[in-house]
Amino acid sequence: MKKKRFRFQWGAFLLLIFYGGLFFLLFSRMFMLQATGEVEGQELAARAAAKYSKESAITASRGKIYDTNGQVIAEDTLSYRLITVVNEKATTDAKKPRHVVNAEKTAKILAEYIPMDEDKIYKQLTRVNDKGEKPYQVEFGSAGRGISHETMTKIKAEKLPGVLFVNDLKRYYPNGIFASHLIGFALKEENKDGTFTTKGKMGLELTYNKELTGKDGKVEYETDAFSYLLPNSEKMVTPAKDGDDIYLTLNKTIQSFLEEAMTEVEKEYNPESMTAIVADPKTGRILAMSQRPTFNPDTREGDNMKWLNEAIEETIEPGSTMKTFTLASAIDTGVWTPNAWYMSGQYRVLDQVIKDHNNGRGWGPITYLEGFQRSSNTAMAHLLKLIGEDVFFDYLDRFGFGKKTGIDLPNEATGTLLSNYPVERVTTTFGQGSTVTPIQLIQALTAIANEGKMMQPYVIDRIVDPSTGKTINKHEPVVKGQPISADTAKQVKEILASTLTAKDGTAKDFILNDYEVAGKTGTAQIPLGNGRYSWGANEFLYSFLGMAPADNPQLIMYVSVKRPKLKGNELGSVPVSKIFNPVMLNSLKYLNVNPEDVKHVDDTSIQDYTGQSAEAIQVELANDGIQPVIVGSGGKIIDQYPKGPQKLVKGNFVFLKTEGDVTLPDFTNWSLRNVLAFKSMANLEIEVVGEGFVASQSVSAGTVISDSSPIVVKLKTPAESFKQDVETPPEGETTE
Repeated sequence: MKKKRFRFQWGAFLLLIFYGGLFFLLFSRMFMLQATGEVEGQELAARAAAKYSKESAITASRGKIYDTNGQVIAEDTLSYRLITVVNEKATTDAKKPRHVVNAEKTAKILAEYIPMDEDKIYKQLTRVNDKGEKPYQVEFGSAGRGISHETMTKIKAEKLPGVLFVNDLKRYYPNGIFASHLIGFALKEENKDGTFTTKGKMGLELTYNKELTGKDGKVEYETDAFSYLLPNSEKMVTPAKDGDDIYLTLNKTIQSFLEEAMTEVEKEYNPESMTAIVADPKTGRILAMSQRPTFNPDTREGDNMKWLNEAIEETIEPGSTMKTFTLASAIDTGVWTPNAWYMSGQYRVLDQVIKDHNNGRGWGPITYLEGFQRSSNTAMAHLLKLIGEDVFFDYLDRFGFGKKTGIDLPNEATGTLLSNYPVERVTTTFGQGSTVTPIQLIQALTAIANEGKMMQPYVIDRIVDPSTGKTINKHEPVVKGQPISADTAKQVKEILASTLTAKDGTAKDFILNDYEVAGKTGTAQIPLGNGRYSWGANEFLYSFLGMAPADNPQLIMYVSVKRPKLKGNELGSVPVSKIFNPVMLNSLKYLNVNPEDVKHVDDTSIQDYTGQSAEAIQVELANDGIQPVIVGSGGKIIDQYPKGPQKLVKGNFVFLKTEGDVTLPDFTNWSLRNVLAFKSMANLEIEVVGEGFVASQSVSAGTVISDSSPIVVKLKTPAESFKQDVETPPEGETTE
């Protein structure tokens, strides 16, 4: 047998080496993966989790803004975002197109519903990238956001291919033009990651943006390769944290009175601008604040408007309203002699002449009291000499002029008190040259109205966490000082009241039928620059700084109207009074300030009655002129409203909460504030319809409430209360 000769196969050998090497590398790689669990420095488990783990955002709501009684001023509401699919790849069935087929037609129809020009919409629908490719879908910025349900329904009815809507949240201001420069507005802004956040752009929305902004939550879960939720996967939910709610000192009803009056005067007199503030002099709470021109925060539309809160951020020469504080300084220093005589008309300061407002003619020799009632500039000049210049400016400092009030609003101006030259010191006594802010005038007037104690103004009552109901920040009244004595304040009020009632008083237009008003008019020249001032009947800043009821003021108010178009020989005080009078009258009635008892109202003190017998305290309070309301079945008091100790005007309500079922009281003629206080204390489902005073209730007084059935309480405004109802006469009768 022939022995085979061995032949070495180089090809086979090379293949063995090659595949053997590959096997060795693969084996080594598998060993390393098993041993370390990493590839290219990244954990495989993490990469798998990233591939198959999904995350869905839970949008947080922005905090709400409420008035003092819990009425909504600003909130998030459901809206829609417009999206158009423009890429043909979205359509799989030509009979049922899912993209925009006719861009020209779509643009024309959409332009009828959203605030964007037709040509801009068309350009957006037909735009391409640098490679000439169409995007899959396009949006329309702010014009395509915040679309209402009504508009969305109308667009859907057009049946436009490729037009889609996505649920969205929009900041909503249900009251329209309502303290707009104070509240401000918030808008959606796109973040770097493509998400959107509502951010404050002006007013309280901007100042308290951090508090109002919530924190979004998320839902995390696992899916398979086809994005289906795995049946045994765990969901991890991080709940959203809604923004904090802000409760203002504003009273929606009083603010509405103010907005309505200012709108009417704006239509009738077309002034350059107007500013008004209503406040509680006992606490410094701002109950209403507005200006004209203004805007609707939902649309941000307004004509010839300044984007600033003029009551806080703009300074003015106050005119004769400043004489209020010159008078207070004279009385407090003991130099005021109302029946002493002086020569009116003109007063010389070096080479300059101060003139009274009737071109310097004056009224001859008159008393200082008559001079104040006539709003004489020369009377103030003579008083300055008696007071002393340094003493006078010290009083202005005590009243808070020339410095910020510290109100909880941004960009507050300080104003400037001019005192470098003798003539500047004199003109400051009657409100020319030196500048102040309207909020400074309000703060200073609290000292006159509040027995000499000056209260710091504020607009934020409290900030509340909506998820827990816990109050995060509560604003308490702050006494800024006592620039004058209580006796001085009383005398100033009496003299201010005489400017309405005296024969030669300048404030007769501000007389109210049911309440005695105390206040001072102002007619200020408007500076043009370079020491020049405007002149003419329609070229002044007309104003009034007043309070009511005069002997125990419950409200103070400042109103200014700049350059109104007066009719004929009409006085500038007329348009001002058309704001002050209805707002003050209706607000006092709304607050249950009884006109018949105004002059006989006294303060009484209440204490903290927690733990005491409700029946015993009920008798004690009734004897003191307070109206006690027991909330519960009686026995030991566990809570009360208002809290004690504090002073209350007789006739006010005090709610005493006890254990047990609640017996429903007779709500007739109760104010909205008292109804809401009872609702809160009793924790009942009370639905309030309307504003003003209670006219009817769905459940009779005396009913013991033991379930959660809703109770409807209907209110009427003061205007509705005095308006005679006109009804259709019964059949067979006629009216003439």
